[in-house]
Amino acid sequence: MPGFRIPKIPPTTNKTIRFPNDVIEAVEKAIIGQDCTFSAFVIAAVRNALEELKEEEN
Repeated sequence: MPGFRIPKIPPTTNKTIRFPNDVIEAVEKAIIGQDCTFSAFVIAAVRNALEELKEEEN
């Protein structure tokens, strides 16, 4: 069994983007009571969309 490894935080860059108010409200509603931030939700959604695009290319 592998031992514990301290996780590495990936490098990040700040980007300012504008969201329509209805999207902000929907995301905030979706994460109520969850252990999730707005940023974490958006990052997961974008990664999912990118993976789907990659699969469509194949």
